[in-house]
Amino acid sequence: MSHILDQLAPSRKSGHPSGIASICSAHPTVLRAAIRHGVKMGTPVLIEATCNQVNQLGGYTGMRPADFASLVNDIAEEEQCPRDQVILGGDHLGPNPWRHLQAEEAMHNADRMVEAYVRAGFRKIHLDTSMGCKAEPVALRDLETAQRAVRLAAIAEQTAIEVGGAMPRYIIGTEVPPPGGADHSLDKIIPTDPGAAQNTINVHRTMFCNAGIADAFSRVIGLVVQPGVEFGNQNIINYDRTKARSLVAIIDDEPGFVFEAHSTDYQGTNPLKELVADGFSILKVGPELTFVLREALYALDAIATDLVPEYGERPLKQMMEKVMLDRPEFWQNHYRGDPASRSLMRHYSLSDRIRYYWPDLEASAAVARLAQTLEGKIIPLPLFWQHFPAAQQFAEMPVNLENILLWRITQSLESYHSACHS
Repeated sequence: MSHILDQLAPSRKSGHPSGIASICSAHPTVLRAAIRHGVKMGTPVLIEATCNQVNQLGGYTGMRPADFASLVNDIAEEEQCPRDQVILGGDHLGPNPWRHLQAEEAMHNADRMVEAYVRAGFRKIHLDTSMGCKAEPVALRDLETAQRAVRLAAIAEQTAIEVGGAMPRYIIGTEVPPPGGADHSLDKIIPTDPGAAQNTINVHRTMFCNAGIADAFSRVIGLVVQPGVEFGNQNIINYDRTKARSLVAIIDDEPGFVFEAHSTDYQGTNPLKELVADGFSILKVGPELTFVLREALYALDAIATDLVPEYGERPLKQMMEKVMLDRPEFWQNHYRGDPASRSLMRHYSLSDRIRYYWPDLEASAAVARLAQTLEGKIIPLPLFWQHFPAAQQFAEMPVNLENILLWRITQSLESYHSACHS
């Protein structure tokens, strides 16, 4: 369904804008919810992995691109989802994981990563080469960024020819919010400067043509910009379309382009609809989906505590606190304040850095124990009212933990579906 991505810009030009949610998560339950929802609605499912999360060395998930593709494809097969209904994307593909190295060594690793992604079947490729490596400026100029992007695109093109199938669709541009949201409370976010956005397009177009891969540039479908949306640990900046008008005007003169918006989590249906209507046709979402997963798990943890005395006092939450304290590397540089504030953020921050810990063996065992404790139990309506009122439809029926989790994640996915297909 790569051609679906090709229709985003024409649909906007025709006055009938459509969009697509980009699911940025490696959690199997989130992936299953997205694929099941896609099957139900008959819509394409775009699932993306990031360079730090999945790469040829394993990333922080321990998965290489082929491993991630296998995980997604196995779930799709179980959900009877046609293979061509799922689009795999690679996000922030470039030297970012190796910025501590000299530029050429970092780019060599980026070369191999892009090759591995395309070889594994990823066909939406975000070329992100703007960050400096060792002894370089933090952010590179457009010319240097484009040169490195062209280098990676050439490798992607050659690999796609070798393995067959659809040729890649590309996203350029790197003015994005911090991955996973900001680390502090935010007052305002300024949209990308229109001149800077236009210059990014122009420079990349020239460099692709000069390198002899103009055909690849014809498949550059989107530009990553900052539309003025963001979330911090505890607050959200919603889309204000009045502040993005001059930026939106850029793609009126670029008929093959749409914008890709990162950190659209927690926006809600109406702001998402406005984003799509204005040309931000690719909506990235990740932390929100694992946040609501955690929300449901913690609510059911509290219900099990009240319903089954031998279960104990919220053992799942206690175990997650333990594993996060045992391995603080994923949160300690992101949560500030006194010990009580940091404890609160570990569990409830909108950036949801707890998501890094669900694959932990102890965490997985705690979730499995919760599922086993509640399996087949009848939860009285008042307990749902107390701990999880939104899920009261599951009262007075045998519990299946996964069904409740999938339902809760799908609620968030519905907002994106409504925005993209209104």
